[in-house]
Amino acid sequence: MSFKAVIFDLDGVIVCTDRFHYQAWKRTVEGLGIFFDEEMNDRLRGVGRMESLEIILECNGNRLFSQEEKEKLAARKNEIYRELLASMTPGDVTGEVRDTLSEIRRRGYGICLGSSSRNAGFILERTGLKDAFDQVVDGTQIKRSKPDPEVFLKGAALLGERPGDCLVVEDAEAGIEAGIAGGMKTAAIGRAVTCGKADYRLERLGDLLGIV
Repeated sequence: MSFKAVIFDLDGVIVCTDRFHYQAWKRTVEGLGIFFDEEMNDRLRGVGRMESLEIILECNGNRLFSQEEKEKLAARKNEIYRELLASMTPGDVTGEVRDTLSEIRRRGYGICLGSSSRNAGFILERTGLKDAFDQVVDGTQIKRSKPDPEVFLKGAALLGERPGDCLVVEDAEAGIEAGIAGGMKTAAIGRAVTCGKADYRLERLGDLLGIV
């Protein structure tokens, strides 16, 4: 298969912020009688903030909150999350990740970040990755979160490539489904490998160099 561009998810692919998401949600709902654990946190991979809150409430018997209350909870979670993200440094990006991105670009492929996170820009700044991508599409630019393909379709458009010429790299099943829905080939890494829906399975990000 020949590709012209690669679109990467952020969390779990380029950096790992699971611990920050978990801590932020845990601190947000504590004292409200809402149960939240790491298994539930795993369900939120690739899902937007408000959608994540709905999943948490659903897992707790659809606890009733007004829309205003939900928005305040989501805002509180984001405040805590950004406080935790501020501790990130370039050292939070492995050499393998940097080398893989650099080599893919050297080979002439367009590379884009496609993330549902509204904090993607902040994370890229903290980790020194602002110039690592040709294009960045994040949660501030889309209306629908994965598994809707909007984020990846926007990325392909910004790169000037057809969706069918793009490869999506994801660690979440919702992200793999989004890539498929967008007419793109997909490569799964981490937990997404077990969903069995991706065209390629990666043990580590460097395995991409054997595909592109």
